Amino acid sequence: MNKVLQHSLVIGSAALGVVLAGSAAKAEQITSLDQLTQYSREGQAAQGQVTSVSQLSDVKPTDWAFQALQSLVERYGCIAGYPDRTYRGNRALTRYEFAAGLNACLDRVNELIAAATSNLVKKEDLATLQKLQEQFAAELATLRGRVDALDSKVATLEKQQFSTTTKLAGEVQFAVSDEFSARGIDDRGNNTVFQDRVRLSLNTSFTGKDLLVTRLAAGNGNRFQDFQSGAVNGGDISEGQMTVNTNAGGGNGVAVDWLAYYGNYGEKIKFYIPATGGLHYDYAPTAAGAMDAGDGGTGPLSLFAQRNPIYGIGGGSGIGANFDLGGGLTLSGGYLADNANSPNSTGANKGGLFGAGGSSTLAQIAYAPTNSPFQLALTYVSAFSRGAIFDGTTAIGIGSPLANAQVDGFGNNLGLSSKTTALGASAAFKVSPQLVVNGFVSRANVNFLGDNQGNQKIWTYGAGIALPDFGKQGNLLGIMVGAEPYRAGGRSAANTRVGRSIPFHVEGFYKYQLNDKVSVTPGLIWVTNPGQNSSNEDALIGTVRTTFTF
Repeated sequence: MNKVLQHSLVIGSAALGVVLAGSAAKAEQITSLDQLTQYSREGQAAQGQVTSVSQLSDVKPTDWAFQALQSLVERYGCIAGYPDRTYRGNRALTRYEFAAGLNACLDRVNELIAAATSNLVKKEDLATLQKLQEQFAAELATLRGRVDALDSKVATLEKQQFSTTTKLAGEVQFAVSDEFSARGIDDRGNNTVFQDRVRLSLNTSFTGKDLLVTRLAAGNGNRFQDFQSGAVNGGDISEGQMTVNTNAGGGNGVAVDWLAYYGNYGEKIKFYIPATGGLHYDYAPTAAGAMDAGDGGTGPLSLFAQRNPIYGIGGGSGIGANFDLGGGLTLSGGYLADNANSPNSTGANKGGLFGAGGSSTLAQIAYAPTNSPFQLALTYVSAFSRGAIFDGTTAIGIGSPLANAQVDGFGNNLGLSSKTTALGASAAFKVSPQLVVNGFVSRANVNFLGDNQGNQKIWTYGAGIALPDFGKQGNLLGIMVGAEPYRAGGRSAANTRVGRSIPFHVEGFYKYQLNDKVSVTPGLIWVTNPGQNSSNEDALIGTVRTTFTF
């Protein structure tokens, strides 16, 4: 038995070499594109099993190769021909195609030997295979050196070769919305609207492990109006801001709203470099569970419901990084500057990467072990802002206007710059694949420069429940309850007490996945005390959002 097995292994190596030699010879004899195309088309037909070599019309029965194949195939059933009943032996590689068939039979013989059923293998068959090895000895001797060199080159290419690839990804939102007061009376002058937002991303990779994102955006999603138009605690309703309201300036004007590069340094460090439109949650884990959809149209309706608003403090150009500490711990840090492209050091357009245009620094430790249902993030942000504090790059601001700006004694925005230090905590727990709960809380100390009122305290918190795949795979049912960023007391620049009412936010939505590319999300957003003013009627915003992704 051992002697038979040794013979089989030797013959197996020879037969495999024969197949490779045939491939090399065939490549040398295809000298024109027409020949290559014709051969490729013939090879596209699915192979069908042939039970007898006599069915192969292009092999002469008087050939020794035919006799060998006939004997082996009919005994072991180990060869496949083409559905048109040819073995393609009339091509330049007939010898090697026969060898391929013999190699298949050899595999079958070795299987029988390994299964201790060698009594089914005849000595005559082993002798036939050994004779074939002897006839191909010259080809094998020449081929082995070439194959070894080729294997080395192929291994090098597999390790190093990567084709620069750019893929287009898009998202389109259609939203039909309206806003009413709690009494159901439209006394704010708002109409039912049909708004849109389009984002087209060119995602390019140079190494297979990096990513360059170039995103074009357009939209026309203007916000609803409060009935106290023109006052900071009235005017546009910043609470309840929806994802469709974040656009490239309105009017469906197209702009590059995000240009950024993701890369890595070794196995433990991942970095993020945005040239424009960068946000801290682009790189830092947010521990928001199923709620965080990256401001896209596949999650909650509002920006507030997606994650802790602390990640919206600051934005622009800069750098961020994540350091894998092991054990599920990730240390994140980043610096983003607003208006970093402006060289002006004075005036309304002042900026620069380290200038007076506004900047923010984030430091965070996050805990999210692989396959663990629990996520936790502790976040610190220090920022200098010339506009709204919780604006990211939208120039609108999440939360009440009082939480984003200082006012005079009449409630008018003074446009003062501010310095902010904020601490926040976020957590999520996956109770089951169909139930995820999350929550967050943040406190910020804000000093509006030039008002002589010292630090103002800003609070925000929330809790959410998400039911992924509710009713159908891809669906998402969600509820978020919390307080959008609000100023907890404090005084205006005129030393008058500002509004103390809390703008509570209650949101319910249901994303229904029509197919892989289209979803419809109806929902309601209820905001109490808009503008942090108890004299304002509560706002109720209803919307039906349709999202197309491709």
